Amino acid sequence: MLKVAKFGGSSMADAAQIRKVCAIIRADEARKIIVVSAAGKRSKDDHKITDLLYLCYAHIKYGVSCMDVFEQVKQRYLDIRDELGLDTPLEAEFDALWERMQHGIGEDELVSRGEYFSARLLADALGYDFIDAKLWLTFALGGSIDEEASYSALRRIAASRRAVIPGFYGIAPGGRILTLTRGGSDVTGALAAAALDADVYENWTDVSGILMADPRIVENPEHIDRLTYSELRELSYIGAQVLHERAVFPVREKNIPLNIRNTNEPDHPGTMIMRDIDDSAEQNRSFITGIAGRKGYTVITLSKTGMSSTPGVLRRILEIFEKANVNVEYVPSGIDSLSLVVSSASVADCLYSLLGELERSIKPDHIKTESDLAVVAAVGRRMAFRPGISGKIFAALGENGVNIRMITQGPEELNIIVGVEEKDFEQAIRVLYSSFATIR
Repeated sequence: MLKVAKFGGSSMADAAQIRKVCAIIRADEARKIIVVSAAGKRSKDDHKITDLLYLCYAHIKYGVSCMDVFEQVKQRYLDIRDELGLDTPLEAEFDALWERMQHGIGEDELVSRGEYFSARLLADALGYDFIDAKLWLTFALGGSIDEEASYSALRRIAASRRAVIPGFYGIAPGGRILTLTRGGSDVTGALAAAALDADVYENWTDVSGILMADPRIVENPEHIDRLTYSELRELSYIGAQVLHERAVFPVREKNIPLNIRNTNEPDHPGTMIMRDIDDSAEQNRSFITGIAGRKGYTVITLSKTGMSSTPGVLRRILEIFEKANVNVEYVPSGIDSLSLVVSSASVADCLYSLLGELERSIKPDHIKTESDLAVVAAVGRRMAFRPGISGKIFAALGENGVNIRMITQGPEELNIIVGVEEKDFEQAIRVLYSSFATIR
């Protein structure tokens, strides 16, 4: 059995955390390939190593000395090494890095060194091999990941080895270090799991899996034991802060289970995410898997007699938004009216030009905009098997004074989405959770 385990910045923050990581890895012989992030915050007021490295580059860019910031980065890793009793020869590597910084180092290469040094230390602490990400994670010319080349290289390099790999970066054509977007170590871990056809991809962080609702809004929400990749996608899209979106696709495509675990509670099973789940043996499980939402939407509503019977009108409307580079999130409609729900931020600079183009092209009888809308979704694969759920949700919100401004539901009945005024956002989530999250 092979498990690829990724440990985030909080797990790599200091020597005490790395000792926990070592204990977790040694507790399961299947954890053979390990992917790590740069050292994260040790406390609320601390700094992430990646942030310090970005700051170093900003100093270099504007001709300001970054010696003090660089020394913080260097000392952080030297302290971890010394507290762990390792003899990793980091001083020479930091000296070489400092020399590179005086002669035009690229931003991506500089900020990638946090993951590099984390992986070097953990490999020594475990007695595992160190595999530099630049030896296998390959970017194509357009900046996308060349999965075929990357997978082939890692299979060749990592075969039958126990190894630690730095996340977040790879190599571009020409040999230049290139980083993924923030949170990219999750992507590296998923790609490694997919490349090696792992039995499980474990993502170790500082939370014990996924909760049914935001704990900042709902007090002590229940933990989700299992959910499907489709449910995870719905919850992530609607606002749940779970994983880097691109970290899901490589393992989903290979049907590799993803287990979200807590480094500080290693005995907690966390949340297991799979393509398909047989619920026949879990009749006492809640029919709602999770509740999530997001603020900051604007609704543009067009009304025109005969709109529904006019061929091509929806296409023309969407083309106008496409030309403005505005993504339409939802399109609730009536017989003679159509609403387009968009991110308020996406139309902040082009709303009036959009309205003008809609007036000229569509010639609606009436057009109006409403801002300060929030979207809340109840997500669950079992909702399709429960008649009357939509009506019960609408009734519960109405009885608690939440005015529903929009309603939409996916064709697979995996979610029910309502639009509410932003002032009712938290109340809507609390009402849905208290009314339905514990109903079996």
